[in-house]
Amino acid sequence: MGELTVRRAVVADAAAMAAVHVASWQETYRGLISDDVLDDPEFVSRRERYWTATIPAAVDGTDAIAVAERDGVIVGIASIGAPADPDATWGAEVFVIYVLAREYGSGAGGMLLDETLGTRPASLWVADPNPRAQAFYRKHGFVPDGQTKNDGIAAIRMVRG
Repeated sequence: MGELTVRRAVVADAAAMAAVHVASWQETYRGLISDDVLDDPEFVSRRERYWTATIPAAVDGTDAIAVAERDGVIVGIASIGAPADPDATWGAEVFVIYVLAREYGSGAGGMLLDETLGTRPASLWVADPNPRAQAFYRKHGFVPDGQTKNDGIAAIRMVRG
């Protein structure tokens, strides 16, 4: 296996990021989200349009989008920005961090988190149940704060202060 690297995303990455985004959802959320959503033939193209629009809008500082690559192939993605929750007392929110299952345990997730967020206080919403992801976030200093939501999938909020 080649070296794992992490770098800021560029618009040319949008198609590969969309493929990783969708594949990660299919690997992670099967059984938690409807198969109709996960297998929608338009899912990848919608994600590609999202990344194509979002990458140029990311501003250094609060917003950051990064990719993890192995041998030049994108295997993980991450996006952070200003917190969306009105009760936020922290300066950032992790919106996306997905790594292909074959890269679990490789360090890609931690490298993506470091590249986009560093050690700043932040929040994130994580599916519940999703013990692997929740353990990953705990390892990186996030703890559940008691807030929950259900936007089609149950989630808990985790915060690092």
